[in-house]
Amino acid sequence: MNEQPARICILGGGFGGLYTALRLSELPWNKLEKPEVVLVDRNDRFLFSPLLYELLTGELQTWEIAPPFEELLANTGIRFHQGAVAGIDVDSKLVQLQDGHDFPYDRLVLAMGGETPLDMVPGAENYAFPFRTVTDAYRLEEKLRVLEASDKDKIRIVIVGAGYSGVELACKLADRLSNRGRLRLVEQADMILRTSADFNREAASKALEERGVWLDLETAVESIGPDKISLVYKGQVDTIPTDLVLWTVGTQVAPVVKSLPLKQNHRGQLAALPTLQAIDHPEIFVLGDLADCKDATDQRVPATAQAALQQADYAGWNLWASLTGRPLLPFRYQATGEMMTLGVDNATLSGLGIKLNGPAAHLVRRLTYLYRLPTLEHQLRVGFNWIAQPLREILSQ
Repeated sequence: MNEQPARICILGGGFGGLYTALRLSELPWNKLEKPEVVLVDRNDRFLFSPLLYELLTGELQTWEIAPPFEELLANTGIRFHQGAVAGIDVDSKLVQLQDGHDFPYDRLVLAMGGETPLDMVPGAENYAFPFRTVTDAYRLEEKLRVLEASDKDKIRIVIVGAGYSGVELACKLADRLSNRGRLRLVEQADMILRTSADFNREAASKALEERGVWLDLETAVESIGPDKISLVYKGQVDTIPTDLVLWTVGTQVAPVVKSLPLKQNHRGQLAALPTLQAIDHPEIFVLGDLADCKDATDQRVPATAQAALQQADYAGWNLWASLTGRPLLPFRYQATGEMMTLGVDNATLSGLGIKLNGPAAHLVRRLTYLYRLPTLEHQLRVGFNWIAQPLREILSQ
């Protein structure tokens, strides 16, 4: 009697999940060892999230940064199932989806990413816009079009959080709205981009100043209303009118993950060994925003897209090794620097001994991300479009 192949169930199709699946498809399985690989995501498209901001300025199109999973996984042998996770029974090794499907597994990869918490201040859930998904970008685009079509002299936007997302959003929106935009960046800390390299922070500060973005540092949000926001600075509350509030603060783990009987930290992230396996459950691998992990050198691994990409390579290998009787490799994180977009055709980057800003950094950032797109076929399609776009513009004049 033929035995059923082992099943690897990957929950989450972001950088951790999708790239793990693609890595598994490249490894040398023999016929007896080759597992069934199932990738589950609530959306039908992968999102290359660092380029999401370019949708707002029309620099990129949705198909370039959010290709369908079915397209990316064609001819890989990996099965994609669109659905939301309802529960995970780690004792029975069973994933339950909200659509009624159940997936028994031999190996499980948890790479479901984080969610933006909107319950931190009164009114945020009803009136603030998150910016993490393609759906968020579409919703924001619709709101911006309504505001741009209105007779408002100034479009007043408050962005809560001066981390990477907040700063990048502020610069893109300032360029889109030009003189009509009145943007305000609110941050509890005493500086923007607290964890960023000095070079990038200085470039970002200059970009915000040049675009007239007002900075409210050491300022907290008390509440948000339909057309106003109340800010607290040094004990004083100031309520100001606003047309739009964007919320970029915080990341929280999905409730279905928090409910798992696995070791967690105070934020609900799952504790993982350097091999990326959950503690006491070696059949479960944890990546990306969900993972509370130190690497082989005892270095804390940040919850970034860059780290998730690197983890995916190791997770794929370790899954293969665990099913073929080979030793697993401890993850070694390599910080390669950071890149930020600071408006149209403008960026900053530092790392590996390189420091650039302006159009040159924009070009390097684009080429780096082109190389990191998930499949060679998609890289070629997008790269050809980037080359052809200026030619189309010239010919249309």
